[in-house]
Amino acid sequence: MQNINAEERFAALGLTLPPAPAPLGVYKPCLVDGKYLYLSGHGPVQDDKSLIIGRIGEAFDKDQGKLAARQVGLTMLSTIKTNLGSLDKVKRVIKVLGMVNCTPDFEKHPYVINGCSELFAAVWGEENGIGVRSAVGFGSLPDNIPVEIEALFELY
Repeated sequence: MQNINAEERFAALGLTLPPAPAPLGVYKPCLVDGKYLYLSGHGPVQDDKSLIIGRIGEAFDKDQGKLAARQVGLTMLSTIKTNLGSLDKVKRVIKVLGMVNCTPDFEKHPYVINGCSELFAAVWGEENGIGVRSAVGFGSLPDNIPVEIEALFELY
């Protein structure tokens, strides 16, 4: 269905974008190189600019982790919209790297990262919104956020 664009799909979801985060270190949140858009690792920024904090398997269960990953996806969409002007400038998702701050016994990393992947599939469609992916566990992440995700996109 080429008749429905990414902006319209996002609007139909009834979700809101949090403010795009400013870098807290020496890096760019996004970089365009030719037809590719690289997004730095993003955390789960909420509408009030605060971060979701806590470790999965301790403070959060896998379903709460999945919601945190969706929030990271929303934060990434906010960065795209803020820096490029529209989600419609993205042709497709190429790669997603999802990092999960979890206890050593937690094993459902892909389930958690699906929160972001399902959002991208809803925004850009099954064909263009699903790319290659890795979902891995970490003993800690910056500021004790539950999920950090970085991604690579192809632009029109």
